[in-house]
Amino acid sequence: MTETLKAPARRRARFNALTVSEIRQLTDDAIEVAFGIPEELQDDYNYVPGQYVALRATIDGEELRRSYSICAEPVPGEIRVAIKRDFGGLFSTWAHETLTVGDTINVMNPQGSFTSRMHSTALNDPEAIVEAHETQGGHFVAIAAGSGITPIMSIVATVLRSTDNTTIDLIYANRSAMDVMFAEELGDLKDKYPARLSIHHVLSREQRVSPLMSGRIDEEKLDELLTNIIPVDDTVEWFLCGPFELVQMTRDKLKERSVVEDAVRYELFTTGDPSDGPRGQRGRPVDVDPRGKNRTIEFSLDGLSSSVETPVAANESVLNAALRVRPETPFACAGGVCGTCRAKVVTGTFEMDENYALEADEVEAGYVLTCQTRPTSDTLTVDYDA
Repeated sequence: MTETLKAPARRRARFNALTVSEIRQLTDDAIEVAFGIPEELQDDYNYVPGQYVALRATIDGEELRRSYSICAEPVPGEIRVAIKRDFGGLFSTWAHETLTVGDTINVMNPQGSFTSRMHSTALNDPEAIVEAHETQGGHFVAIAAGSGITPIMSIVATVLRSTDNTTIDLIYANRSAMDVMFAEELGDLKDKYPARLSIHHVLSREQRVSPLMSGRIDEEKLDELLTNIIPVDDTVEWFLCGPFELVQMTRDKLKERSVVEDAVRYELFTTGDPSDGPRGQRGRPVDVDPRGKNRTIEFSLDGLSSSVETPVAANESVLNAALRVRPETPFACAGGVCGTCRAKVVTGTFEMDENYALEADEVEAGYVLTCQTRPTSDTLTVDYDA
């Protein structure tokens, strides 16, 4: 059975120690890492194509967390992610240079809502992923840049295999052909579904036969792609994944063309430097001045209630304050992108700086990203279990 127009239910984020079962080189700067899932944890690691996991490791004495999208179709017993080396990136460099098969690191259970609006209620049942499309068909469009292909690979492969008449256009931007992640897998999908999958490689540093497929995707090029290549009016669902500028530009262009917001799914790499966010599992240090002006943050987590004082002058997020008294408080990116730190406001007022993870109906229902939320009332109460 399937259900439509409903995001997958969010689960409490929990880390478990998983063992690396395979590491595969994708490009010079990208690897695919597979983790084996023991039988007793398989239910907790079921996932919908498009979701992500967070990895946690201690590197040079500092705990680091990074989120990586799952890059393969749902298969019980394993999770596969792609890690692209970022220039100066501590975690990605460590993964490329140090991580080996047999190593054990902490992996969060799958999270995220970058998934099809039409999906299976049984997470590891890809055969049932889009029942509605099996009966009425539909066209998907995916636009990705660089490692943004990672969650889209899982979505595209699953939808094509699970339906008979869904068609997909994929626009994939990279610097050069050597930077194309999953090039062989994309080629195999194109060979297997030649009438249903169209792949448009746009290379910014290589000259292609078509000028439209050469150079960076700017507003002019995007307009031309949407006018001459993509059947905008016939597309039922859009998937955008990449840097903020590309994703936001595409959302703006689709809005100009009267594409309904609910049909556009998007995920960002990052929105900036999370250096002001929590470090490790205890949050950045904050000293509470008993003579100064403080606010109280109350929160429920795993059925237990806690309270922490936060100085107004510190401009501290709810997440950072919670981590100071409950190190197990869930988070991953601390940048307003992943949604792992989601909680529901019960009482009090607040300001939320950024939100690239919550749906409009979640915000309307009172949910916030605690990494981006700061109290404006004397007391703010949130519920992580809601």
